[in-house]
Amino acid sequence: MINFIFRLLLSFNSTSLLIIIYLVKEKKVFISIFPGLEFLSYVPSFLCYLAYILIPVMLTGVSIYLSSYLGQDEFRKGTTSSIEHANNSFLPSYLGYFFVALSINDPVTLGFVYLVLFVFTFLSQALYFNPLFLLYGFEFYNITTQNGASVFLISRSKYKTPREVDIERAFRINNYTFIEKERYELYNSKNKHKRKKEVV
Repeated sequence: MINFIFRLLLSFNSTSLLIIIYLVKEKKVFISIFPGLEFLSYVPSFLCYLAYILIPVMLTGVSIYLSSYLGQDEFRKGTTSSIEHANNSFLPSYLGYFFVALSINDPVTLGFVYLVLFVFTFLSQALYFNPLFLLYGFEFYNITTQNGASVFLISRSKYKTPREVDIERAFRINNYTFIEKERYELYNSKNKHKRKKEVV
């Protein structure tokens, strides 16, 4: 059940930019959404837009908290054959939401497009790329294991080479996507590489 709720939150957070851009483009402030609440007419438009952005940011924080209740796996040292930093790889696709949102002119079309996008994101077994994780200090990595499996890792650690990957506890979002909440920092001590773990 937790995994289902987590995936719902992650899917919403990953696709919510489409709705936010539409609301800003159409200048939808609180009073236009809730016309019966007259006191909302005193809320400046920029505060409305800020609130729209803060909603998925806060929900991303909730999803990070809930990830502690997911199933666990490990990636021991020597089991990773390659690792690729993926922070920038998916940004062009994500920025496509801007162009889609700018071309939508009515709420019905928005609802249909968003529903299709949400369903495909939720059912995706590949990855959940959510740039909002960057605000919480996470990085994105494409990892290939020695067995040939390709996985998508969301982690606070700064990995550069496969030999640095030694994860005791990674929470499983699905079979291809994992999140590591502990930060590992490599440092030198008497010419030996050691690992310093900081729980965050």
